[in-house]
Amino acid sequence: MPTPDQIWEDADLSTRRLAGLALNPSATADVLLRLLAEALLAARMVLCRDRDLPGSVLDAVIEHPDRCIRGFFARNPHVDPAQRARLVDDPDWFVRAHLAEGPRTTEPDRPGPLPDATVIRMLVTYEAEHLWSLYRQMSAGLVRSLPSHPVAEARLQGVFGWTTLSDAERAALLADPDERVREAAQRYARDKDPAWVESALPDHPCHARTHLLLHSALSRAAVDSVLTAPAGADDRAMIAFNPTLPPDAVVLLAADPDPKVREEIARRRADLPPAERQALVADPHPEVRRTIAHHPDLDADERRTLATDTDPRVRLAVSVHPAFSEEERARIDYLVPMDQRSFGACSQGTPRDPEAVRRDALSGHPVLRRRAAQEHTLPPDLVALLAEDDDLGVRVLLAQNHPDAPAALLLRSFLEYTGPERARLTTRPNFPRAGLAECAEHADPQVRALAARDPHIPPATVERLTSDPDPEVRSAFTRHPNLPRARLAELLADDQLAHPAAANPTLPPATMDRLLATQGREFLTPG
Repeated sequence: MPTPDQIWEDADLSTRRLAGLALNPSATADVLLRLLAEALLAARMVLCRDRDLPGSVLDAVIEHPDRCIRGFFARNPHVDPAQRARLVDDPDWFVRAHLAEGPRTTEPDRPGPLPDATVIRMLVTYEAEHLWSLYRQMSAGLVRSLPSHPVAEARLQGVFGWTTLSDAERAALLADPDERVREAAQRYARDKDPAWVESALPDHPCHARTHLLLHSALSRAAVDSVLTAPAGADDRAMIAFNPTLPPDAVVLLAADPDPKVREEIARRRADLPPAERQALVADPHPEVRRTIAHHPDLDADERRTLATDTDPRVRLAVSVHPAFSEEERARIDYLVPMDQRSFGACSQGTPRDPEAVRRDALSGHPVLRRRAAQEHTLPPDLVALLAEDDDLGVRVLLAQNHPDAPAALLLRSFLEYTGPERARLTTRPNFPRAGLAECAEHADPQVRALAARDPHIPPATVERLTSDPDPEVRSAFTRHPNLPRARLAELLADDQLAHPAAANPTLPPATMDRLLATQGREFLTPG
């Protein structure tokens, strides 16, 4: 079967018109049902995958005999997940696999969770090969309940979070009444058995060796083999990461000739003896010094040494050390880079301590305020404070991550920020619409396209921007309801813009009927 991209590439102009009609917010349920029954595959794909659907159309899609249609709907991010869940027992593996894979989203965004009962049903009845990404569609409550869930298949899924489980949860899984759960738990637990790790450690570079050297309990013999006869150039750096490394090996690796190894020791070891820590503070390699600058046990003399380091990256790294007071921090000559690649949305993990977040938000250091701005649970007073911060990184991170980011902040961030995930800002709940017409003259095409969100933009401006040099701008204004009817008729015949023109909500019902009757080949002039 062709991929969705291939289906769209193969679609002719007539079919693309019908695909636009499928997205038209003014299309009635009867129009959508006719598209479902009569249109070619590309138009039906768009109908089933790319919009919300009224109840009668939902029912027809779910009961449709073509598995492709049901498969497209199974990955629709616009409908209530409970509607997609109706496909849980679909007779065709193709549809079930698409349901398990879920809608495509860009991390850290995830599709809305399926009902818990649906997920459990899938865990019990689906083939394991179809479940690898199902976690993206689980509710937070279900994820927390998995290790102790009454259904064995759910507990089996809970084993996969082994490193985050409590000792009591691990013990219960190791003694689980279900053999599959016990065996899975034992596979994770044996990583903590140095003798087993030593026996299983491959003698050549590979993924299995990397995993064991990084994360598993290492015997003395395994450590010595890496120190004396490493199988790969990165072996010593890998064991430097491992928390089970014995103290004498930590001391040895802290003086390793490879700066990558010393850097890993500086990064990962909270148990560094003072002499080795001091040596790393004075290391000739700046990356090692930059890394050791984050070490929690740095004493006052070590912090002062790093605070006057010749490398600005080292000074910046130590400037956020928690042992510094705000006054001490302010005396450090650091420069915060404006690397916009780091101003994106962040995954929502366990909320930080509220008092620590407040200290960071009130800090004079932009990096600490940026940390606070990433917190999804930031209280309203701190949201208001950081929304007016003089650092672009603080403002953009707040806009990208907080569910209640104010409209003025979202718009300002979009206008000032040009890095990754800029377009995501327009999907935030409070992004404004009114007053954006003034963006129509902006030199940046992404900003000009914002004007298409304004319901009050003059028709003449809309018409002019359907001829904009930028294709995204042309498409956005071709969909605008203020587009003059005569221009809309012209665009229905345009090779590039017929698709968004057919999605324009002012498309007359007579034109919709003509498009349907002729499979998109003919249309009446809107009057």
